[in-house]
Amino acid sequence: MSTVPSLLTMLTELIGTPSVSCTAPHLDQSNLGVIHKLEAWLSDLGFSTEIMPLPGHEGKANLIATLGSGPGGLVLSGHTDTVPYNAERWNTDPFKLTEKDNRFYGLGSCDMKGFIAIAIEAAKHFTDQPLQQPLIILATADEESSMDGARALAEAGYPKARYAVIGEPTGLKPIHMHKGMMMEGIKITGKAGHSSDPSLGNNALEAMHSVLGELISFRQELQQNYQNSAFQVTVPTLNLGCIHGGDNPNRICGSCDLEYDLRPLPGMDIDTLREGINQRLQPVAERFGVTINNQRLFPEILPFQNDKQSELVRCAEQLTGHTASTVAFGTEAPFLQALGMDTIVMGPGSINQAHQPDEYLAMDQIRPTVDILRQLIGKYCL
Repeated sequence: MSTVPSLLTMLTELIGTPSVSCTAPHLDQSNLGVIHKLEAWLSDLGFSTEIMPLPGHEGKANLIATLGSGPGGLVLSGHTDTVPYNAERWNTDPFKLTEKDNRFYGLGSCDMKGFIAIAIEAAKHFTDQPLQQPLIILATADEESSMDGARALAEAGYPKARYAVIGEPTGLKPIHMHKGMMMEGIKITGKAGHSSDPSLGNNALEAMHSVLGELISFRQELQQNYQNSAFQVTVPTLNLGCIHGGDNPNRICGSCDLEYDLRPLPGMDIDTLREGINQRLQPVAERFGVTINNQRLFPEILPFQNDKQSELVRCAEQLTGHTASTVAFGTEAPFLQALGMDTIVMGPGSINQAHQPDEYLAMDQIRPTVDILRQLIGKYCL
């Protein structure tokens, strides 16, 4: 007899198991506590399970759990990590599932441990039925910090299936397209000197002034040449995020750093964008006698686009009553799509509740999600 806990217990245990991922090492945590819970529950349901450690990332792993076999099938995918949190700003314990006002509060409740628990709840209905095609529940690591879990899957070339649903919070609206994301850094190295004589140095701050102008000009050029009316913000964006330089008013600034974020539309090539920026900045370096180095702060996320007429998009529209739309945030969809799957993003909850204190999942989103996932499993696996 199955000892897999109830949906409420699964939610409680998953949220009660910290699994923060962060680019700051002192905040980063292992996700193995979550992975081992999921592996035990899914094994007990009859799934074949594989824990995939991430090379070079101690304490991090993906879980691939498969019920049935065949060349097609359906992947239900969720990430196991959460963003960091400010406990003092929460009105409840971030690691204790709290039911209040028809909502479940807790870190990861909607983004996105809740979806993984709901996917297992939906799968319970099929464990005593012979599947014609596999049902794969995928739990990934480090989506919030690097997406290295999804990258490892893409590099390994599996799991293979025909369809994939990534359960990010979309209010159960199917998403067929999102922008990409580049987080880039520019480091200018000049020459420090006494401020009383500009000839004694090469001012990195002055060079950065021209760099900023070039980036703003580049942004204007991109926004003139690329638009997509399917997005709320119809153009690619380039945000100048932070800048640091110099150390004293009476010294010529010897170095200056800039970090920025660029969100390309589907159809825009990231390597071409990066090369376009490099070409604009080289003359600045020569003019000011400085060195300009560009670096990726974060491995890029490619833009995602699925055909609105694809089988899965049309099925999800029919099941939910919502026309497929777009979101501005990035997901693991490009990595699963690269494995050859017809992919959508669709899950319970709202992105407006994610990444902030008092994150919650509305209770009235749970039963509809279970029902929709069961219908998808029945369609693509039975």
